[in-house]
Amino acid sequence: MNELSPIARKRSLIIKELANETLVYDLETDRAHCLNETAARIWKNCDGKKTVAQLCELLEKDADAAVPKEMAWLALEQLEKFKLLETPVTQPAYLAGMSRRQMVRLVGTVAIAVPAITSILSPSPAQAASLLPPGACCSNPNDCTSNSCSQNPICTGTPSTKACA
Repeated sequence: MNELSPIARKRSLIIKELANETLVYDLETDRAHCLNETAARIWKNCDGKKTVAQLCELLEKDADAAVPKEMAWLALEQLEKFKLLETPVTQPAYLAGMSRRQMVRLVGTVAIAVPAITSILSPSPAQAASLLPPGACCSNPNDCTSNSCSQNPICTGTPSTKACA
């Protein structure tokens, strides 16, 4: 990816915009992501035409204050981590290998929230539909996701009366 013009991934995503955040469900990884306003603003404007400096200018307009360029880089790093960009970003050498905590310290206090993305793994359809979680003891192999209750070493009894030891 051109360091100056990141592109947001839009395929295989379900996007729901709320008042202060954007929810993104990734159909390829079964992960749900919650982007705060700052991260969402950067992501929505990654059109392959805007430079990182221009993305930062958008944040400055929202904050009506100066925003360090590292703020945009922090958002881009997180977007890449959760595979919400088309191609990887190449950060400036002075930011490469920097932890999120170090970068937040570098950014300091600004008038907008530090970009944040929270992500959770969604259960597979089979797990969501099952009555018991994987590895749980059951009385019928059809009651669980593993369908191998008799092979669970912590379960005792006959297949029809399995109980956790």
